[in-house]
Amino acid sequence: MKSVLVRPLITEKMSGISEKNPTKFGFIVNIDTNKIEIAKAVKAKFEVDVVSVNTVRYKGKERTQFTKKGRFTGRTPKFKKAIVTLKEGQTIDIFGQA
Repeated sequence: MKSVLVRPLITEKMSGISEKNPTKFGFIVNIDTNKIEIAKAVKAKFEVDVVSVNTVRYKGKERTQFTKKGRFTGRTPKFKKAIVTLKEGQTIDIFGQA
């Protein structure tokens, strides 16, 4: 089975959410996992208490590339995003700064 947490979500939008509410963090997660598994994985990896988990599924986008040999179409992969809310006063150090 694949890992539950794929990678942390580091975007401008997620940074804005984390600035307004410092207990919210975003992760790209395995598409087959549920909220309970996500909460357990975050608690085990970062040793924090999870209050809630919100998830969003994204479909892959269709992309077209034009080359000398013709037109190629393909799709970007689908993925699942989880926004985890921690207990008040707790935080996750994503960048590993001490």
